[in-house]
Amino acid sequence: MEHLVVHMKISYHSGHEPTCGVCKKHCRSFESLREHLIGPLPKQECKNIFSLRGCRFCMMILESPNARRTHQERCQFSSANAGLTTRMAALGLRDKAMIDYTSSRSPKVVALSCKMVGGGSDGSLDLCARVCITDESDNVVFHTYVKPSMIVTNYRYGTTGIRPENLRDAMPLKHAQRKIQEFLCNGEPMSKIRPRGGRGRILVGHGLDHDLDRLQLEYPSSMMRDTAKYLPLMKTSKLSNSLKYLTQAYLGYDIHVGIQDPYEDCVATMRLYTRMRYQKHKTEAYPQAADAQNRSNQVAWRQNEVERMSPDEMLSISRSDYYCWCLDSLA
Repeated sequence: MEHLVVHMKISYHSGHEPTCGVCKKHCRSFESLREHLIGPLPKQECKNIFSLRGCRFCMMILESPNARRTHQERCQFSSANAGLTTRMAALGLRDKAMIDYTSSRSPKVVALSCKMVGGGSDGSLDLCARVCITDESDNVVFHTYVKPSMIVTNYRYGTTGIRPENLRDAMPLKHAQRKIQEFLCNGEPMSKIRPRGGRGRILVGHGLDHDLDRLQLEYPSSMMRDTAKYLPLMKTSKLSNSLKYLTQAYLGYDIHVGIQDPYEDCVATMRLYTRMRYQKHKTEAYPQAADAQNRSNQVAWRQNEVERMSPDEMLSISRSDYYCWCLDSLA
């Protein structure tokens, strides 16, 4: 019991963690759950049931093999058709350099992705040359080529599809930065932006810190949903998975085949966010260990009191050490 109490103090188990639908084991990430079910050394009983009734995308256990088949067909997404959208963008058919952020139907959650060309003497310095923003319905809100403030020494055409003529009359970086900042803040001062009750928009992406740095743009971390840093989507080693892997494993299709399109990345990250956001978890008044109201029972557990509790009672007072995206649905 003493060891169990110590474990519960540092594990931050909660109902927000990925959980095995068979034995109810709590896992820190979906990768850990995947290893538990279908990894090199799975729990055999769970593996057997999962092989018959488990969805390989969301890891849910269904009632029957037929229910699993129907569910998995709905759970798998189709490709965003990157080849077509890339050709459209090259022809200027999908460019949308104006943002209508005064509309009453303006989105609350948007995804952003940039594509980089190379600067510097060896072309290794990332310079933003193309940016795309989409809404939750995969509609393009903003898309433009961006003219870097430095000389481009490597267009990285094999992956970006960007040529010198695309950037010759492109929108200057400062202009793009200002438009995106105004759109994200939505008329609210940066200091007052908050996840709940405000007008600022939730920003979804993969590697957002890097994209915003290359755009020379600041935005509150509380409003960012980064699929590269979200604990349930990370490796068991707590390193980031690539967006290509996450899309293939959790959405069921391939991206980054040939020339990469920022629209394709926006769609993939938004789909991942949506899947995580609409998971059904137990509603709690103060769901995070960092909430002040939990400090008396989570951070400073009294050893002698907790040792008298059952494991289920300990779990009931344990709280998560990360912000679960399902809480966005309560905002």
